[in-house]
Amino acid sequence: MSKVRDQYEAFPYPERDPRDEKKRLILGSPSLPQEIDHFIFGGQRDWSKPLRILVAGGGTGDGLIQLTTLLTQYKRPFEATYIDLSKASRDVAEARAKIRKLNNITFITGSLLDAPKYGPFDYIDCCGVLHHLPDPDAGFSQLRAALAPGGGMGFMVYAPYGRSGVYPLQGAFGALYADLAPKDRIKAARKLFDRLPEGHPFKSNPNLNDHEAGDAGFYDLLLHSQDRAYDVTTLCATLERTGWALSGFVQSVYYDLARFTEPPEGMDAMTQMAVAEKLNGTIRTHTAYAVAADTAPQIAQSTNRKLVPHIKGIQAKALAQAVLQGQSPKLGDATLSETLSLPKEAGALLMAIDGRRSLQEIAALTKQDPLAFGALWSQVDRKLTPWGLLVYSSVLR
Repeated sequence: MSKVRDQYEAFPYPERDPRDEKKRLILGSPSLPQEIDHFIFGGQRDWSKPLRILVAGGGTGDGLIQLTTLLTQYKRPFEATYIDLSKASRDVAEARAKIRKLNNITFITGSLLDAPKYGPFDYIDCCGVLHHLPDPDAGFSQLRAALAPGGGMGFMVYAPYGRSGVYPLQGAFGALYADLAPKDRIKAARKLFDRLPEGHPFKSNPNLNDHEAGDAGFYDLLLHSQDRAYDVTTLCATLERTGWALSGFVQSVYYDLARFTEPPEGMDAMTQMAVAEKLNGTIRTHTAYAVAADTAPQIAQSTNRKLVPHIKGIQAKALAQAVLQGQSPKLGDATLSETLSLPKEAGALLMAIDGRRSLQEIAALTKQDPLAFGALWSQVDRKLTPWGLLVYSSVLR
């Protein structure tokens, strides 16, 4: 692990300036409280109880700062533990937390393999780390050992097909510059990178841009000494082997074979996702949630009318207005997109979402009888949930 540690001491990742905390909060998946509730606690967690958090391999602190800042804003109790090999990365994370005046965070310089001795934890964040371990299975297993009963993990690992071109360059740069110090290594690699032919698979891949985000991004993408990717099949097998079960991908739409073709009769769900990943070809990372394999999945179900819906990542009111006016806004990105088609009546339901009203209360507010509401809401749920835009959580109740 010495080369990995040396990398992040020289180039803390992702590159962050703590002073920026005064003007913005970086948000993303995993580790939004609403998502955690949706995928791990069935949308019904008792948030009056402290959430025991582990941020494993926390880097410069994006996941830690996001989660603890939001829980502080929501006035929800928590106890957070941050672990990372790099002291330089930890210093950045600590400085960010200090500027935000965040409390109840313990910072540890060390390996996530030691996580069980600091636990147990209700929620574990491990984003962009497990694929850099010399033995990733040991990482998955040790995090499982640190998990409290009923808890879960939000994680991100690399996927192979959307990263086409990365691994040949990592191999070439490793062979040429492995013995150089990190700052000399990146200088030499950047010079050679500029001489690559335009037809190189990396230069032909529009899904990759981390190398444009400063030296830290370039090094992490193309000079990492320890890096592997997981396709869906390998990821699910790894989770099963190490005591985990997949709760769900944040954006399950990218793994939906039915969007490409009718699945063959008898094809199981995991195989369908694996085939969809190959047909998609653009997935760079898998962002998902997992629970202990010996517990039943607790992902929130829209048939429970006590659940509180949240529209995530976009302006809920703007989306509601568009539907009310009969418009069909576009969902997705350049790799996969869909035109949202909902009845105008669904706009009133979307307008009533405020993160506090339950489905039952929204039905009453919009004067919908139970059957009509159920039929209409099922369309809303079916259209928005696969894109990761609709989740259920009681965190603001």
